[in-house]
Amino acid sequence: MQHDSKPPGSIHPLLAGRFSPYRFDPSAAVDDHCLGLLLEAARWAPSAGNSQPWGFFTSRPGEPEHERVVRHLAPSSARWATDAGLLVVTSARRHVDGTELLYSEFADYDLGQAIAHMTVQAEAMGLASHQFRAFDLEGLTEELRPNPGWAIVSMIALGKAAGELPGTRDRRSVADLLSAPWAR
Repeated sequence: MQHDSKPPGSIHPLLAGRFSPYRFDPSAAVDDHCLGLLLEAARWAPSAGNSQPWGFFTSRPGEPEHERVVRHLAPSSARWATDAGLLVVTSARRHVDGTELLYSEFADYDLGQAIAHMTVQAEAMGLASHQFRAFDLEGLTEELRPNPGWAIVSMIALGKAAGELPGTRDRRSVADLLSAPWAR
């Protein structure tokens, strides 16, 4: 691991400044306009065969849907995610309706593309995002009851970060990225 205080080279500032906060400002709301822009960014993500196999369930503090999501958070994520201005449950359409026929074998990958677009859009709007999987998947699936063929994959907390960008961040080196998965 490398301890980087600043990403080298000239990667885009939106990428260089992105981090996953463990504290959100509970007074900072994500309004309808911002939510619309985040979803629009995800909508324009590339996908295999333009299948767009992603879906989102959104909830904000004060809305009735928020408690439906929050009650399924693991204690480790509940400590910080409940203060975010927006929680997004992500889902992928893996199968055609209730069958075992693949809708898209790239559904999870394509969902990741949509989330990446949403994350960069959030950064451009001055919002931070933290993607996570620390929640009761079975309980949340039972609660939200996604349509047949759909599966909940992860969650994203979005809002104003409380605190500053960490001084250093651990990242694998570029050399490791190029060598790690290949037999030599």
